[in-house]
Amino acid sequence: MSTRRPALLDLDPAVVRRARRLARTAGKPVVDLAKAHTTVSVERATLRLAGLGGADHEGTPWVNHLVDAVRSGPGLEHGVTTPVWDALRRGEAPDLLTLAQKASSGGVAFRLPEGRDLTASRKAARSAVAKGIRAVDAQRRTRERMVAKIGDAPRTPWIYLIVATGDIHEDIPQAQAAAREGADVIAVIRSTGQSLLDFVPEGATREGYAGTYATQENFRLMRAALDETSRELGRYVRLTNYASGLCMPEIAALAGLERLDMMLNDSMYGILFRDINPIRTFVDQRFSRQVHARAGIIINTGEDNYLTTADAVESANTVTVSQLLNEYFAKEAGLEDWQLGLGHAFEINPDLPDSFRMELAHALLARQLFPDAPLKWMPPTKHMTGDVFRGYLLDGFFNLVGAMTGQGILLVGMMTEAVVTPWLSDRDLALQNVRYVMEAAGGLTEDFHPPRDGFIQTRARQVLSEAVDLLDEIVSDTSTRGTAHPQPLLAAIADGTFGAMKRPPTQGKGLDGVVVKADGYDNPATTLLEEGATR
Repeated sequence: MSTRRPALLDLDPAVVRRARRLARTAGKPVVDLAKAHTTVSVERATLRLAGLGGADHEGTPWVNHLVDAVRSGPGLEHGVTTPVWDALRRGEAPDLLTLAQKASSGGVAFRLPEGRDLTASRKAARSAVAKGIRAVDAQRRTRERMVAKIGDAPRTPWIYLIVATGDIHEDIPQAQAAAREGADVIAVIRSTGQSLLDFVPEGATREGYAGTYATQENFRLMRAALDETSRELGRYVRLTNYASGLCMPEIAALAGLERLDMMLNDSMYGILFRDINPIRTFVDQRFSRQVHARAGIIINTGEDNYLTTADAVESANTVTVSQLLNEYFAKEAGLEDWQLGLGHAFEINPDLPDSFRMELAHALLARQLFPDAPLKWMPPTKHMTGDVFRGYLLDGFFNLVGAMTGQGILLVGMMTEAVVTPWLSDRDLALQNVRYVMEAAGGLTEDFHPPRDGFIQTRARQVLSEAVDLLDEIVSDTSTRGTAHPQPLLAAIADGTFGAMKRPPTQGKGLDGVVVKADGYDNPATTLLEEGATR
């Protein structure tokens, strides 16, 4: 995907370099922390890549049973795969599924092998997991062939539309209709609360609240339907879901196996807005982003959410700080610029004087800081009042900023936001709004140049300066603590720096699923993904 170059803001290159350097300084201790830990979800994702799927009669996945059995035996400190393939080599079961079934009833004695048994078990595990990595590679090649053969979206930004009925079989025709009306990306919103489930539901689902469950079968069904529509329309229609929550690594693996194209995958969203333990989140996130890098998946980050709980003017710098951190974490995991759908949003109170000019400044700042990233531009939601006429106008202004600043991925705003779940007719009107603005004003990126040292340039520089100051404060650890902290970013999250949410690293959901790696820890998925990070 190409991004059009924006009008320049005359930012000081030294300030930009300092911002990235500080983000790296803040982020590196977190990466080191992630490398020193594993989680139950990372280990389950590895088993999924090795081919283990399915669930028992109560819906508990076999990967959960097998990981829990190993954890209660030799533990996960050395990784789940070594004890599992040792058991297979010892003849405890003829295959991985049968082993998981026996283990679920306590019928397998796991151990940590030594010597030649250790070497052989690890070799067998690597061979099994490598098949899953090759399947992810094959899906990436399939996407590339389809785009080359069928064609791609004819313009940027890509038009991103949400579908979410709770029933995958209802989602499919709605998604196909949206694509026919001009949507380039279909996002299937997850059922409310799925991010807090420590297992991935199984099979095609027909009951979800305010969304549809993310399952491998639902991924497969929607991808097949959109492939059919892509051939019909002569352009590849992309599919999005959510690699977040307690099963982030597993959902990332399933997305790679079923050829999803984008995944919501923010560095701090689950911590701040779902109260998931920070260490669990950062460990899971690094693995999931390694999978996305290998699969050729574009990530979408969630900076827009900060502005739903904090003021969009006063806290604009926190969005920029989060974008810089997301960029660092993503690139460290192997993602490239074209895969960084960094988020930001049109959330300033429209009653404020110069609100539109400030929105322009913020959007231009993001566009200039990340010129090669397909930024994901989010529509107004916080200040939608139920007045559909006012809402439609606000969405038009949002679309206009997107046109003027060359955003890469534009989520379609709904005039019925905060009133009802949108009808198909609402989506059609919203798409008409986007089409009109893009056709009438899509070339404004070539013409729009804010005056030197005018309001827009001054505001953008102010936000960048405040972002640098905040990063410096985080790294220096001088905000409220006054003493050095080994994990300054975790301390800042605990202090409520982002989204006004205080989340200490010793609390939060999923902490009990975090495991410190022992010397000799082995995970063939991580090894294979890191070997292929520079494809």
